[in-house]
Amino acid sequence: MKNTTLAFLFVSPALLFLLAVLGWPLVQAVILSFQDVGVIGSQGHYVGLANYAAILGGAGFWRALGRSVVWVLGNAVVQTALALATALILNQKFPGVRIARTWVILSWIVPTVVVVIIWRWLLSSSGGMINPLLIQAGVIERPVGFFATRESAMTTLILINSWRWFPFTALMMLAGLTRIPSDLYEAARIDGAGTFQRFKRITWPLLQPTLLVLGVVGTLLSFNVFDVIWLLTAGGPAGATQTLPVLIYETAFKGYRLSEAATVSVLTSILLMGFAFLATRAMTAQEAAR
Repeated sequence: MKNTTLAFLFVSPALLFLLAVLGWPLVQAVILSFQDVGVIGSQGHYVGLANYAAILGGAGFWRALGRSVVWVLGNAVVQTALALATALILNQKFPGVRIARTWVILSWIVPTVVVVIIWRWLLSSSGGMINPLLIQAGVIERPVGFFATRESAMTTLILINSWRWFPFTALMMLAGLTRIPSDLYEAARIDGAGTFQRFKRITWPLLQPTLLVLGVVGTLLSFNVFDVIWLLTAGGPAGATQTLPVLIYETAFKGYRLSEAATVSVLTSILLMGFAFLATRAMTAQEAAR
């Protein structure tokens, strides 16, 4: 009990700071969701659950939620594939591996605005580099507007965001790979196991705890991405990339319905907290089973 109290005293300043920074705005958002405030600073009246009924009864929220799920799943698949391949390569011994491990994080530390400017220029249908390269390779016959159609816009955004974030995930996976004892691989080689068998029987099972943590954290981070989507497409074309964070912004600052935006924020927070709770319970049960 004494050790627990002492530990709580040590972490209490950080907990109080988080409570002030996160808890108080969340409480204010909940209060705002029960009112009919339109513009920041204006007075509102208590309307009960009217905002929740309007949001849950409308199609806009569910469509944005569906796009958010597609966004999260797409990022999860692409980032995991790129990060795992990169981590496996960086876990090998070759000249310059230390430099590669350092510089692989470059795309992650570049500011978002710079990333957006670079990719807008590369993917531009008039003057960009990607379209001419694809035409020369015979993949396409004429320039493609990567942000012009509903399907291509979402796919392009997923690829850009995955390119930005996969180095961070790769370094986390690399840290997990370095904790796997090399004796296991050596014993597997002696027993005649090939590269795929060693990956299937050793690397993948022992990397599962790291992948589960990255899955939870990555899902929460991807779900809340706003800057890349807004700066590249602003939720277009025709709302094809309007995820929940974009819907919240547009409802509050373009539609001037602040209380409805707060309602969507509260519902989104409940969804994410529920996911985090269930994922944490699943990880705890899996650790206990081991």
